[in-house]
Amino acid sequence: MKVLVVNAGSSSCKYQLIELAGSSVKVLCAGLAERIGLDRGRLTHRIDPDGPTAEKIVRERPFPTHKEAIELVVSLLTDPEKGVIRSRDELYAIGHRAVHGGEAMTEPVLVDDRVKQVIEDCTPLGPLHNPPNLAGIRVCEDLFPGIPNVAVFDTEFGTGMPEESYMYALPYEYYERLGVRRYGFHGTSHKYIAKAAAKYLGKPLRELNAITLHLGNGSSISCVKNGKCLDTSMGLSPLEGLVMGTRCGSIDPAIVPFIMQQDKLSPAEMDAVMNRKSGFGGACGLTDMRDVHAARTKGDKKADLAFRLFIHAIKKTLGSFFFELGGQVDAVTFTAGIGENDSITRQAVMEGLEAIGFRLDEQENSLHKQGPRTISAPDSLFPILVIPTNEELQIAESAVDVVSAQRTLGIGTKQLLKLQ
Repeated sequence: MKVLVVNAGSSSCKYQLIELAGSSVKVLCAGLAERIGLDRGRLTHRIDPDGPTAEKIVRERPFPTHKEAIELVVSLLTDPEKGVIRSRDELYAIGHRAVHGGEAMTEPVLVDDRVKQVIEDCTPLGPLHNPPNLAGIRVCEDLFPGIPNVAVFDTEFGTGMPEESYMYALPYEYYERLGVRRYGFHGTSHKYIAKAAAKYLGKPLRELNAITLHLGNGSSISCVKNGKCLDTSMGLSPLEGLVMGTRCGSIDPAIVPFIMQQDKLSPAEMDAVMNRKSGFGGACGLTDMRDVHAARTKGDKKADLAFRLFIHAIKKTLGSFFFELGGQVDAVTFTAGIGENDSITRQAVMEGLEAIGFRLDEQENSLHKQGPRTISAPDSLFPILVIPTNEELQIAESAVDVVSAQRTLGIGTKQLLKLQ
């Protein structure tokens, strides 16, 4: 079964065409369309990106909208010489990343008018992501008639948290009227990592207790109990929680009106400060952890402060989740760009936790290896793992599950039944 996975952003569109055959997974092609809506666009298309015959094709032309970009993707997919499918009819499904589904979307779901309306209605909760996500869905409906579209929501994994985890101690009417609650993000990644960790450890997912650290330019931590999300660091938006590349993470809420009053900032300007001008960038002017490390080695004190702020926020959250699980932790798992590749960050996070049973194997941690691996010492009470995330594969598998259920049983997902 071939599934096209689409992640449409405000000025970009990432995609992969994945073939699933039993336990076999192959990425037939992958690509990125950039600068959509600007004068000059660029599409980078990779054929067999993980294989021995990898080939890169680059096309530059204006993409006024997502439609023109995805039309070029279709032409490359079906190109007589370089294409990886003969026609669009070979697609089993199209899986879309959708960032915010509120409480209405608790599972991957076949796209229909009601689902599109929910995505649109959730725009105030996901103003940067939901509009382009919806645009990508609509374009694919036009360009791939008859092929089912499935929306997989970033908030899905967190919507099953208990009330004490997701509610804020604000007037209850804000939850009832505006949907103000903790939703959590990076859910597709955390869900994938929970499944992969359970498989790696040889445990049923329903028995897994784990803490998953998705560390990248955007970072979050999820607390997993019995295979489900018990708590998570991100909140109503991806701003809450850890220090990130350009996001401040959790701060005293009183800081917001104070700065706005002092500097005469509008809500939009204050939002830009917290989301785009803070984090590593705000502390030291560098937003990439690799650059932060390089500056630290040269004695840059602000870069060192940015790194220490990052580690401090991770440890605070990791510790709280450890105690939420009562110390019954099957694994702590690192993933995403920093989590998978940055041994310095992993060592700093685990440093000083020996007293509660965590022992890092420094030699194993320093190595760069492919695939899931253990980086804890043999005498560690708790496994410390590194597992590469694969959100695209999770979306593809979810799309197959939803479409297969619909075709086999003549119904959609449980969520679609609820909506109908």
